[in-house]
Amino acid sequence: MTEPKSAEPIRVLLVDDQQLIRLGFRLVLEAEPDLVVVGDAADGIEAVAAVDTARPDVVLMDVRMPRMDGLEATRRIVAQHPHVRIVVLTTFDLDEYAFAALRAGASGFLLKDAHPHQLTGAIRAAHGGDAVLAPRVTRRMLEMFGDRLPSEVAADERLNDLTEREREVFIALARGLTNAEIGAELFVSESTVKTHVGRVLAKLGARDRVHAVILAHRLGVVPRDPD
Repeated sequence: MTEPKSAEPIRVLLVDDQQLIRLGFRLVLEAEPDLVVVGDAADGIEAVAAVDTARPDVVLMDVRMPRMDGLEATRRIVAQHPHVRIVVLTTFDLDEYAFAALRAGASGFLLKDAHPHQLTGAIRAAHGGDAVLAPRVTRRMLEMFGDRLPSEVAADERLNDLTEREREVFIALARGLTNAEIGAELFVSESTVKTHVGRVLAKLGARDRVHAVILAHRLGVVPRDPD
């Protein structure tokens, strides 16, 4: 009897202007059986070209680089390859460049000093369609995303269009749960969660999970963190 074919590994492109950082990330990722590094780049110009040739699933993108920064590279990659997920790498958890990259279409951001399991988990989460967001920066995101959110009035009215299950998924999204965590909490499969997430985004007019999280906080679906 033929054994079932294993799933293809997640293809990752590393983008950072410091060679030692790229090497460190490569060593961490290549130790994981489900991850494969398909290339690296030292700036945004190289990154845009590398995406065309290496065909990554996920890009780990530094934001502060010479020639072309990660913000502009993110814009170009998202425009040309909307299926590619980008996780921004930053040294500061309130980096304006990182927030701007989220506005440009990145799936989230990660601090460069993150633990190896956080790095690999972020890649898997982004590849699976989850947003990679640190809860402590949600308030700052509320300020940064104000002009890019769907109309709050319209979205508030559309909340009534959500089914009970979709509302549960929306609240779970706002709490920062991944698809796997939502599935475990609601006792449904991860594929079912993905279907619900897609319907929630469509009904609320949100571009992606990042905007759905921010919208949930602005509408008061989940309480904001106290000062």
